[in-house]
Amino acid sequence: MRILVSALVWALATALIVLLVTLPINTRTQLIASVLTVTVMAIIKIAKAEGKWRLVALAFGTAMVLRYVYWRTTSTLPPVNQLENFIPGLLVYLAEMYSVLMLALSLFVVAMPLPARKPAAGGDHELPTVDVFVPTYNEDETLLANTLAACRNMDYPADKFTVWLLDDGGTVQKRKSGNVADARAAEARHRVLKQLCDDLGVKYLTRERNEHAKAGNLNNGLAHSTGDLIAVFDADHAPTRDFLLETVHYFAKEEKLFLVQTPHFFLNPDPVERNLRTFEKMPSENEMFYGIIQRGLDKWNAAFFCGSAAVLNRKALEVSNGFSGVSITEDCETALDLHGLGWHSIYVDRPLIAGLQPATFASFIGQRSRWAQGMMQILRFRFPPLKRGLSFPQRLCYMSSTLFWLFPFPRTIFLFAPLFYLFFDLQIFTSSGGEFLVYSLAYMIVNMMMQNYLYGSFRWPWISELYEYVQTVHLLPAVVSVMLNPRKPTFKVTAKDESVSVSRLSEISRPFFVIFCVLVIAFFISIYRVYAEPYKADVTLVVGGWNLLNIIIAGCALGVVSERGERQSSRRIRVSRRCEFSVDDKWFTATIEDVSANGAALQVYTEGFRDLKVGSRAVIRFQPFSDLPVSDLPIEIRNFQSVGDVTTIGSRYMPEKATDHRLIADLMFANSAQWTQWQTSRRNNPGLLRGTLWFLGLAVYQTTRGLGYLLKDIGKAKPAGER
Repeated sequence: MRILVSALVWALATALIVLLVTLPINTRTQLIASVLTVTVMAIIKIAKAEGKWRLVALAFGTAMVLRYVYWRTTSTLPPVNQLENFIPGLLVYLAEMYSVLMLALSLFVVAMPLPARKPAAGGDHELPTVDVFVPTYNEDETLLANTLAACRNMDYPADKFTVWLLDDGGTVQKRKSGNVADARAAEARHRVLKQLCDDLGVKYLTRERNEHAKAGNLNNGLAHSTGDLIAVFDADHAPTRDFLLETVHYFAKEEKLFLVQTPHFFLNPDPVERNLRTFEKMPSENEMFYGIIQRGLDKWNAAFFCGSAAVLNRKALEVSNGFSGVSITEDCETALDLHGLGWHSIYVDRPLIAGLQPATFASFIGQRSRWAQGMMQILRFRFPPLKRGLSFPQRLCYMSSTLFWLFPFPRTIFLFAPLFYLFFDLQIFTSSGGEFLVYSLAYMIVNMMMQNYLYGSFRWPWISELYEYVQTVHLLPAVVSVMLNPRKPTFKVTAKDESVSVSRLSEISRPFFVIFCVLVIAFFISIYRVYAEPYKADVTLVVGGWNLLNIIIAGCALGVVSERGERQSSRRIRVSRRCEFSVDDKWFTATIEDVSANGAALQVYTEGFRDLKVGSRAVIRFQPFSDLPVSDLPIEIRNFQSVGDVTTIGSRYMPEKATDHRLIADLMFANSAQWTQWQTSRRNNPGLLRGTLWFLGLAVYQTTRGLGYLLKDIGKAKPAGER
């Protein structure tokens, strides 16, 4: 009976919404309805009402969006017999409907995401055995040493876990390459990494041939190991000391659990954050996915494997014949297969690893191209809506994750749509300027308010639009390519531990300046047309405003592709750990103030201490978090400054043995609380109005900075005789 009543209520509510959406009303009434909707949503937001009130606000917004869709479908499309207008008009309409579809899927996934799970309780069960896989291809020895040392430092019974370095850069195939230089490099890598693993107590494993990329490498690790669980870390993802204790206990509670995924936390900014200088004050791009979307997917048992910072069940992988390798995104594909086989996943929203993002804009685009192409392959070869074994919510969740990567198409259309009218006078949108403002502007405001409800402090206004635009220029051909030939893309390793030592324009920046120039020309044309064609001024002003918005985003992107010079590849992390400092056999009390992957800053407390020289060798001694004994870590003094009885010293690590790498890892990665605190410090919601004003100021500054870089680049390119 309760089910019947519920069905009747939903049917009645649906009928009322359809009636309201399709109700014929004039422009003034629509304006009043839009203002009331925005007001109600704003009041709920200002009051910080959550729970059911949040759903009420989203329901008001949804009704307004549906009203816009109905008007857009029934009243604005150009006549079919005017193909020059109808075809571009239809493309714009389809782009908008894609955006509405993605909004609907987002509402389903994250309208009420699961709260963060509480820390797992150990219980009385016996701890499972764990094989820790660190797959590598071309990463350097120092980076791998830090990651492997952090893995060895994890708090877990020593006889219960084994760390494996899965080296795809030293395979027999590469060591016997016909290219002598490549063969020698592979042989040297094989020898050096094998010795590193022996020193750290890690098992080294390679294979005959480089087949099926990362998935094949992981499957080779499965074939040579026996642990109950498999923990996977990318070569630049160092785990905290409590990683295993925070994740493995979930498997004892649920027999059909195949995955415990944790977020990817990064020590360095991505190129957008670095070049805009937003890393310290604004949430990173990945935090929207790991902070909100994965929790929303987790609600529907659809949280998926992200390639690293995860623990998987060997029994499940045996059922699915290991990691899937049809696409170049083996992580999501593996999760899709196992969800289809009835296995479950869990997402633990606590940063338990620290990694590195691509530092250059070109590497950033290369990484995103691989993700986009991989998701398109999954959409083509696995097609989640028809995937056997998935529940209906899981189908929607996987559709949301895969269809998202089609964004380059609508983003391109929205970028160039105003130009159809301004340059060619095509009528792609049959409405008056007043109707456009009443319907479209209201839709845009409501849409942004809904996104602010959904993502709040995890994504500031207009930042998603900027990220999508800077990716679209180069992702569009990549997505088109995989659609035409879905088996063509191959797995390419993202460059790790990069740095930009000299300020310069990115090598792939030229299209952004060309597009910006075209949009500016269109802006002046719109001004001219307002005066030359006053009878169409309302439409021209609306289209010109649309183009101006594109100019603001495109101008901000000029700052993104203007690479700031920066010597360090990772940020320093404050630790405040007491230590002892020794130079020339003299010992002093000191504090380790902050650390990075390469060095540490110390404050040495001693009266009259001045006997220091840049380049001198010294050691520090501190109490590790792990079970390591107190040992000396060699350092080199890079700089120092004395004020009163305190001397501040900048130092660089000079590791000489395996224990030194483990001490460095203990300093950098042992404490997971520091990553949580760092994330929390950046999570604040400026609101729609303040966030928009902030973005406008940012865009103006970055436009001028990008144009300045361009002028300098042109000046450098001139022959000496022309200066």
